Amino acid sequence: MRQIILNKPGEFELINTDRMDSPAVNEVQVKVHRIGICGTDLHAFAGEQPFFSYPRVLGHELGVEVVNTGSDVTELTVGDRCTVEPYKIPNPDDQAVRMGKPNCAEHISVFGVHEDGGMRDYFNIEPRYLHKSNALSYDQLALVEPLGIGCHAVNRAGVQSTDRVLVIGAGPIGLAALQFAQVTGAKLAVLEIDEGRLQFARESLDIENGVLASDGDTEEKIRTCFQGDLPNIVFDATGNAHSMKNAFTYVAHGGKLVYIGLFQGDISFNDPYFHKKELTLMGSRNALSSDFKQILRQIEDGKIDTNPWITHRAGFEEMIDVFEEWTKPESKVIKAMVEL
Repeated sequence: MRQIILNKPGEFELINTDRMDSPAVNEVQVKVHRIGICGTDLHAFAGEQPFFSYPRVLGHELGVEVVNTGSDVTELTVGDRCTVEPYKIPNPDDQAVRMGKPNCAEHISVFGVHEDGGMRDYFNIEPRYLHKSNALSYDQLALVEPLGIGCHAVNRAGVQSTDRVLVIGAGPIGLAALQFAQVTGAKLAVLEIDEGRLQFARESLDIENGVLASDGDTEEKIRTCFQGDLPNIVFDATGNAHSMKNAFTYVAHGGKLVYIGLFQGDISFNDPYFHKKELTLMGSRNALSSDFKQILRQIEDGKIDTNPWITHRAGFEEMIDVFEEWTKPESKVIKAMVEL
């Protein structure tokens, strides 16, 4: 069995091991067909990922096939195609779990982050972390998890058709938030510093209102997108401290600011300004099982189009040689997909 290990920042290693044991009675064994590369993987490669230790097998955006089932498993059969919900809950008594928020459990273990993930030919997993759709391709299944981050944020903010929504950052997570906000019928705009990514959002997602932050007069241009108003819901998907701090400026009085992006550091804001606007500040982490089910249904129904997403591809062993290139802005990666 092939396996790629990130031994330390900047150093992948391909090893061959024996194929893992048959699954336990309550598990299934899956064959990995697709691995999406996300910001977490890129940050881990660069040595900038919080809550992370080395060595680690990366990979949590996965399209997999069930190849063996334990004797107690009835909900899946050999040949089923699935996406993986990578947020494992080792303690079902965790307070957040009891509150219906397992996505932000205190003791969460994310597959490919806190424990070894899917950059290998096979692994065993409990069926509750698999979501089946034999109607979708492995590419589509591997995109469900990154779409889930945006989907969960939009659901958490309660976006409705009457809302004015600004998404800051047109990387994969921002694009996902745009897609699910678009489904609600809300009026949308996107703010970016990179003209290429802004153009991608306009052309691929048919986003009419785009603002290039580097042009100046940003707040006024945002108001123009909304006929003089500010957005009442702002998602910051940049993971950039400067952007996240500035985002307070762009939210309408009485509005919501949702941080989807993550960085290692502190955010400060002016407290009187925050209170004057009576803002709601929210964090959004991971996704829920219900989000995964929603995404599968909406892709199957044609409401979410995954065709624009994958801009780069590589074979499993080839990935080691091209991965560093994917970390560079000039490569213009939106979503890189590894094929097994």
